[in-house]
Amino acid sequence: MTVAAELDLQAFVLLRLGDRRFALAANHIAELVAPSRIFRFPHRTPKVEGVILRRGRIIPVCDVGNILIGKGILARRFYLLAVRDYGFQKEWVAIPVTGECELINAEVTPAGEHDAPHVAGWLSHNGEVIEVLNMDALTPGPAPATMRTPTAVLAESLT
Repeated sequence: MTVAAELDLQAFVLLRLGDRRFALAANHIAELVAPSRIFRFPHRTPKVEGVILRRGRIIPVCDVGNILIGKGILARRFYLLAVRDYGFQKEWVAIPVTGECELINAEVTPAGEHDAPHVAGWLSHNGEVIEVLNMDALTPGPAPATMRTPTAVLAESLT
């Protein structure tokens, strides 16, 4: 492989949900942890199953199985703690994973206009075409147009 080709490669974590594999950019991964107790509470956020406690943080668990594979994820091997961008801050979210995770380097093809919003792109690995996930679109949070900066919040509070 040439140096120019190696520069185009990006690091991804491959994760398994049921029979399918998906990819997340490695720079959006905080850590991979064993399943722990989920604290459930009454709420109205449809994609949040509950929260886990990790390193002094309260981390929402987002079961994305219904969106990605058409059913919820019951058996969990790990939680993949990913970073989600909430405009002016970044927070961790936990994604249940049913199988092993793998770190790879690959070239990504950007998503097309007809791809679902949660698809950031596509990559090819060992003859398999794999969706690269967009965590900001896949997990709950404010829509980009509705996100406010701390300055805007402060300005509103002063008026």
